[in-house]
Amino acid sequence: MSMFDTVGKVAGQAERKPNTLRKLERMNRALRHEEPDRVPISDFFWGSFIERWRRELGLPADANPYYHYDLDWIVTVPNMDPWIRPFETLKETTEEVVVRTGFGAVMHKHFQHPMPEMRAWETDTFEKLERAAFDDPRDPRRFFAAGDNQIAGVGDGFQRNSPAWIETVKSLRPDFPVYGSMIEVSECLTRLIGQENALLWMGEYPERMGAVVNRIGAYYLDMAKAEIEAGAGLLDGFVIWGDVAYKKCTFMSPAYWREHFKPWVAQMTEAAHAAGLPVIYHGCGNVKAIFQDYIDMKIDAYNPLEAKAGMDVVALRRQYGQGIGFCGNSNVQVWETGDREAIRGEVLRKLTAAKGGGYIFQSDHSVSSSVSGPTYDYIVKLVREFGQYPIRLGEFEEEV
Repeated sequence: MSMFDTVGKVAGQAERKPNTLRKLERMNRALRHEEPDRVPISDFFWGSFIERWRRELGLPADANPYYHYDLDWIVTVPNMDPWIRPFETLKETTEEVVVRTGFGAVMHKHFQHPMPEMRAWETDTFEKLERAAFDDPRDPRRFFAAGDNQIAGVGDGFQRNSPAWIETVKSLRPDFPVYGSMIEVSECLTRLIGQENALLWMGEYPERMGAVVNRIGAYYLDMAKAEIEAGAGLLDGFVIWGDVAYKKCTFMSPAYWREHFKPWVAQMTEAAHAAGLPVIYHGCGNVKAIFQDYIDMKIDAYNPLEAKAGMDVVALRRQYGQGIGFCGNSNVQVWETGDREAIRGEVLRKLTAAKGGGYIFQSDHSVSSSVSGPTYDYIVKLVREFGQYPIRLGEFEEEV
């Protein structure tokens, strides 16, 4: 029996809808590299896209694409702030807000712009980083209490007093396979000190920075274990967030990443697997130089496989076979054109990677407000039509 077969068979699986159990089986079969009834599909949506989608399709004000399209999985995030505290409001108008968060980051959110700006960080010297003492990674408030937190609160939208993570999990569980999630060190550093400082200090103080990475890695590993315990019997999988690359290559050398970052991803993966949870690793950018490492760590699927960074799921399937699952890679820049012929070719070609299982259809990052409502509607219909097994793609058929 696969470790994934036991997921959901405790803590009240009977309360789940039959359709949800079919979605869970679809996801787990795909991640076991077996062919389910059809290719699973889901995505990450910008709030501004959802507003456009509702308006253009004439949908109610509370319409949600996960429910509207009955998508196949969803991710939840607990409070991962190093310091658990309410946002400190530094400026607020009808057009924008500036807050200091539990990462010590000063965040500027203009309500008409899709993404926030990190303007400054409390931890602005290497010495402060070495001395930083974080709140307990197992503090129950991370999982069981409502409150402000940076990752849930300051992004495409702006939200104060985010709901308790466990309540979100419970509310979604009847309708979707629900994944928990945790950042790893690289994601933490971007929010805690900024990417420029992180890379600068790796160059200036490689050994001392390595020690910091190890301390933060152990911290978030403990937090991940606490989250898995808090959601025992309620989670169907686990996402590790860990951007370590940009358009051309990794931020740091592959050797430095392997020495200092990789061990913590491996241990977090082991902890999730020990609880019977498949792992999807989310890492933006071009990670070709270290892709084999994710297979070695037994990551179940890699996301988002950014096409605009040179990642191609069909080529990766040819190179690595069924050694790892893939989640994403449909080029959102093609979606943004609205060109139905180009979109059809993009979607169907990427479905080639679903042959033999091991593929979850998503965009190559997230669905932006530049994608129209009718375009996304068309994409879902294409995947539902051509993602039925056995996969037949007509003129877009390719060998893998």
